[in-house]
Amino acid sequence: MVALTLALTLPVLLAGCVGGPPPAPRPVRTATTWNPRAAPDSRMCLANLSQKYANFTPLPDQYYGAGCSAVGAVRIASLRSDGGMLQISNLGPVTCPLASTLSGWARFGVDRAARAILGSPLVRIETMGSYACRTVAGTSRLSAHASANAVDVSGFVLADGRRITVLRDWDSENPQIRAFIATIRTSACKRFGTVLSPEYNAAHRDHFHLEVGSGRPFCQ
Repeated sequence: MVALTLALTLPVLLAGCVGGPPPAPRPVRTATTWNPRAAPDSRMCLANLSQKYANFTPLPDQYYGAGCSAVGAVRIASLRSDGGMLQISNLGPVTCPLASTLSGWARFGVDRAARAILGSPLVRIETMGSYACRTVAGTSRLSAHASANAVDVSGFVLADGRRITVLRDWDSENPQIRAFIATIRTSACKRFGTVLSPEYNAAHRDHFHLEVGSGRPFCQ
């Protein structure tokens, strides 16, 4: 009789297990913010930039849509020269590799050329900006500015008060100024991946476009 009772109740118990309510699902975790540590090469770049070249503030990674971003970027407060600090105007976010290259060029290329050729140290570099979400003129290809990997440099101010601009002085009648402009462009071509000057086209008549990159170097 006991065996018969178990035989009759066991299927009911099993049916209850199978047809019972399923276990409550685990809540899905969604991350609203994610701040990963910088990669080793990025940390090394920031350390070198701090020790040798510039005063700066690291910036959080920014993604603006349409393929535009500023990742691993910094904001430069000032640069260093052999004799002190160099101011830099109108500069937005730049990637750390660009900041490092720009800072080295400012100190070893521009400041030293100003001292040697013009007899006065550099005190300020004037720019037309860095990051901008835009394409290369006349194309659908994103500019290096769209990833904070380019800066447009327009002028230089010396300690003796002289101000030299690409627009006015590219074809200066003063041979020393022409030599200075030519020397710093040559120095830039040795450091940056792409350098565009008034020699390239009319759109660059008033500035040097300087960008970093891993592609084939281009200087004109």
